[in-house]
Amino acid sequence: MENILDSVKKLLGIEPEYKHFDPEIIMHINTAFLSLNQLGVGPEEGFSITDNTTTLKEFVGDRVDLEAVKSYLYLKVRLLFDPPQMGYLVEAINKQITELEWRLNVQVEKEET
Repeated sequence: MENILDSVKKLLGIEPEYKHFDPEIIMHINTAFLSLNQLGVGPEEGFSITDNTTTLKEFVGDRVDLEAVKSYLYLKVRLLFDPPQMGYLVEAINKQITELEWRLNVQVEKEET
């Protein structure tokens, strides 16, 4: 399984070998993990990455019902790192984020009952 940092970088259009923006992207990924933790997704004690060695499996385990975490991480990082210039695109991404937050939260609550 591919690591989290390089996966997000590819979705942002940045080659994994290009390391210049890694500290900023890592900071934004960890911000998204904080949001996910507050939604009840992931380890109870929280989660963060420091480099490109951490995989998504380390965050969600074997749960295939949480694949939306990949999209969520990308969208959150995109808005923080490289937001679109057009307001309607920002609004569209925010709507997708809101829907993913709701769906991930419902999925986690479903597992707890």
